[in-house]
Amino acid sequence: MGKIGIEAVMISFAISVLLGPVVISFLRRLKVGQTVRMDGPGSHLKKMGTPTMGGLLILAAVSLTSLLFIGDHPNIVPILFLMIGFGLIGFLDDYIKVVLSRSMGLSALQKFTCQVIVTGVFAYYLTHYTDVSLAMRLPFGAGRCLDLGVFNIPFLFFIVLGTVNGANFTDGLDGLAGSVTLMIAVFFSVMALVTRSGIEPVTCAVAGALMGFLLFNVHPASVFMGDTGSLALGGFVAASAYMMQMPLYIAIVGLVYFLEVASVILQVTYFKYSGGKRILKMAPLHHHFELCGWSETKIVELFAMVTALMCLAALLG
Repeated sequence: MGKIGIEAVMISFAISVLLGPVVISFLRRLKVGQTVRMDGPGSHLKKMGTPTMGGLLILAAVSLTSLLFIGDHPNIVPILFLMIGFGLIGFLDDYIKVVLSRSMGLSALQKFTCQVIVTGVFAYYLTHYTDVSLAMRLPFGAGRCLDLGVFNIPFLFFIVLGTVNGANFTDGLDGLAGSVTLMIAVFFSVMALVTRSGIEPVTCAVAGALMGFLLFNVHPASVFMGDTGSLALGGFVAASAYMMQMPLYIAIVGLVYFLEVASVILQVTYFKYSGGKRILKMAPLHHHFELCGWSETKIVELFAMVTALMCLAALLG
């Protein structure tokens, strides 16, 4: 992983572990407890009141660690921007829902508008202040790239928004989003060294932060990341992929994200046009497995292992 990468992992992990009890205590004092869907799995009712917005811990560990390396690694700036930008959108949504006790949080239009603005700034910075090409490496393409020309920017919006919301849907079980994204962060850390893109301080920082966060987030969770964390992680994945010209690889390493989003789209569409019938017992996909009798830990292990295998497949590509 390289000396810098190892240092970033260790520093971020240490910050996450040390700040964990402080952040959790602070969130408890604020009474920012998780609300649970009444139509969801019955086993989730016991999660009611568990502190949420724990994504602040991930953002703090990654940001503080990255600042130590940012001078020699300017390419981590757009990744930090997209990660923090989406994290702030998630924080605002969480704050409205939990602290202000408005169950809907940001409206769908407000959230989408904020996401488009953040993505637009990222696209502008990428094309005007970096030498990163929008041509995309083709998986298993022997070094070949795909350039969509005038469609590069619309495709960037599609990839970024799709990835961010995929990560958001994946956050539904103790340790699920964190475990899946940890595998992806390790993959990007390896690829950062292979491509010499100079982004390994932030990819490794995310890996270290997630390892520390999972100590408090695995079942039974002491804290949830909330939209603050899940949207930030989606932003990290999308930005890291673009900084290495690898957005097409998200379809491989982020397979779980895709399946979670696809399950919701299929469920809603089929319900609408079939007169109320359902394909799955419940969407997103992880809830379907829950209602089939699978334990949370078993589902998390399966999804994490699938992601690890897909990351290995992507390395071969």
